[in-house]
Amino acid sequence: MAPGLLDLVHLTTWAVCAVIKLPQLIAVLRARSASGLSVSSLFLELAGFLVFLRYQVYYAYPLETYLEYPIIIAQDVILLSCIMHFNGKWRRALFYAVIFWGSWYLLTLHKWIIDLAMNLCTFISAASKLAQLQHLWQAKDSGQASALTWGMSAYTCASKLQTT
Repeated sequence: MAPGLLDLVHLTTWAVCAVIKLPQLIAVLRARSASGLSVSSLFLELAGFLVFLRYQVYYAYPLETYLEYPIIIAQDVILLSCIMHFNGKWRRALFYAVIFWGSWYLLTLHKWIIDLAMNLCTFISAASKLAQLQHLWQAKDSGQASALTWGMSAYTCASKLQTT
């Protein structure tokens, strides 16, 4: 890929990641409902993002290689908070927050733990998408699931294949 085009893909990926969850969040807030969204899928996605980010930080990779992940994680946390609020499960959300916070530190207790977790990231990401698709199949209703968010996610995945 030409250097100028590669830079453009990098910039557009960061720009898309900066707003990737906003269409989903807007849909949930407007409907004041999280129907059609799988909480399990979002937890798996968040876990995968956290493992990836922790791995990048642990091995001191350049910030440019993972800059979008803290932004996406923040958006996922906000989206999950809204979903838990509309589902009336705030206490459970606090429990999960403690689990994720503790996991952040446990991942780097031993080098083999973070390496193993990173190797499982692709499977975690795939499981996240499958959990959402299974939820949609069972519900027979997409509810507040945002096609725009899914489309932007597909773009960022494809662009990362070209830029890394």
